[in-house]
Amino acid sequence: MHRFRPAWWARSPHVQTILPTLVRSPRVELRDETFELPDGDFVQLSWAATPRPGQPLLVLVHGLTGSAESAYICRAIAAARDRGIAAVAHHHRGCGHAPNRKARAYHSGDTADIGHVFDALAERFPESPLWVVGYSLGGNQLVKYLGERGADTPVRRAAAVSPPLDLAACVQRMARGASRGYGRYLLAGLVPPMAAKLADPRLSGEMPFDRAQLRRVRSLRAYDDLVTAPLHGFASADDYYTRSSGMPYLARVRRPLLVLHAADDPLMTDAVIPTDAQLADSVTYELWTRGGHVGFVEGGWPWRPRFYLERRLLAWFAAGDPV
Repeated sequence: MHRFRPAWWARSPHVQTILPTLVRSPRVELRDETFELPDGDFVQLSWAATPRPGQPLLVLVHGLTGSAESAYICRAIAAARDRGIAAVAHHHRGCGHAPNRKARAYHSGDTADIGHVFDALAERFPESPLWVVGYSLGGNQLVKYLGERGADTPVRRAAAVSPPLDLAACVQRMARGASRGYGRYLLAGLVPPMAAKLADPRLSGEMPFDRAQLRRVRSLRAYDDLVTAPLHGFASADDYYTRSSGMPYLARVRRPLLVLHAADDPLMTDAVIPTDAQLADSVTYELWTRGGHVGFVEGGWPWRPRFYLERRLLAWFAAGDPV
């Protein structure tokens, strides 16, 4: 039985959430690939290692404004390397080392891009079990993708860490109290790339907003109303949240999926916690009292913490396909 016990000095949800982003992460040299998409755009894949025949391939899908340099991705890549598992980080459009070519970007319900990547990797490495971890926004995408595809997916086994399965509730949470700081932090990572696209004469004519409107955005909901929804075919932020939340898709998942949540996650509410009736038999749901958002610090000291997350994830995948 895998149990998470938070470090005595990390019982606060804010310590659990923020500290892992501040401590030095293990570094692994990565090789970048430009992966072309059917619509003429691209995403960046950052490879730690190319799998040998039969060696599992772990695909890591980051959260909002994240990248292969995010601490949780770095830790997962290093842990996979130490266990003899090949790993690659999938970047959402515009999140790699170069801006994407299209006016559009990415969003919480965008499953087409990851689907193209998963299919291509399975075709390239047919003898390697394909494992996937999605974090936060990437976790919501992964849940929705698995629900949409059912058994028709090359993904052998998957895990979603701190997925915002009810987007409207999560955005509302980040608009009040101490959680507003997280909303402002995420917003600060979203606005500059869109401002750069407005300054690009090749793209500015396709943008459904102008610089003055973008400068007035002060919340994630306002951003989604102004930017995310119209750029990606939604009528409004509410329409985007309803159609993109992963919760309704959990019952349709047909591959082994681990979902990890912490009840004290400062970016979420109880609305993200599914009932037993909402879970397919293939979904293993673990809810811990503490752990914050993509945190799960279980020991060590603040300057050298130990993490439950990578230990649990690798055990989950090994249970299906022993390395």
